[in-house]
Amino acid sequence: MSVAGKHAVVTGGSRGIGQAIAALLARHGAHVSVVSRAQADVGDETQVRSAFAACRQKYGPIAILVNNAGIAESAPIARTTTEMWNRTIATNLTGTFLCTRESVPDMEGARWGRIVNVASTAGLGGAPYISAYCASKHGVVGLTRALAVELARSGITVNAICPGYTETELMQRAVENIVSRTGRTEAEARELMAQGNPQGRIATVDEVAQGVLDLIEGPHNGVALVLPGGALV
Repeated sequence: MSVAGKHAVVTGGSRGIGQAIAALLARHGAHVSVVSRAQADVGDETQVRSAFAACRQKYGPIAILVNNAGIAESAPIARTTTEMWNRTIATNLTGTFLCTRESVPDMEGARWGRIVNVASTAGLGGAPYISAYCASKHGVVGLTRALAVELARSGITVNAICPGYTETELMQRAVENIVSRTGRTEAEARELMAQGNPQGRIATVDEVAQGVLDLIEGPHNGVALVLPGGALV
């Protein structure tokens, strides 16, 4: 079903993947509300409630939710602080839960809704030095699958998209980190990251945005779309 005329909320939509998703939905005729970190901390229940009320005031009930807001920090487990762990879980997992809970009543009332959670290939497998991030994204995939079953009879689909390394500011910082820690060149660092991705290449924000649109407009429920490559798991 087309997104045209429907109210879509995109969290973390002011840059990178979120910005590309918001722009694509707008080009296809959706009324897009962007919730950025400047407007609300998605891990804070009160701020989420206030931000979503403002979205409704402008465009009406929420029909589409893209939970894209997230953070990524890296450290060996022995140097992963409790603060870093809690910050990562609060933003990536609790934020997804809070924004979803805030949107579902609108969708249930309409007997139609689409939720896409931006997870990661790190939500399907493991990687060193990102234990908090992996745990949070595994949680997002699990939450996605649970809600897909729970909400299916309400006309709501819930899916996840799992990009590997994607051409964003966040990835560029990761490249710089590899260069500074290992002495590799930037080209070598980028190739190392590409080889860790499906198809051995870096994803683009546009293909991630297109994947989100495909999940919104398509029939799938409870799946995780892996990019690059487009495998469904």
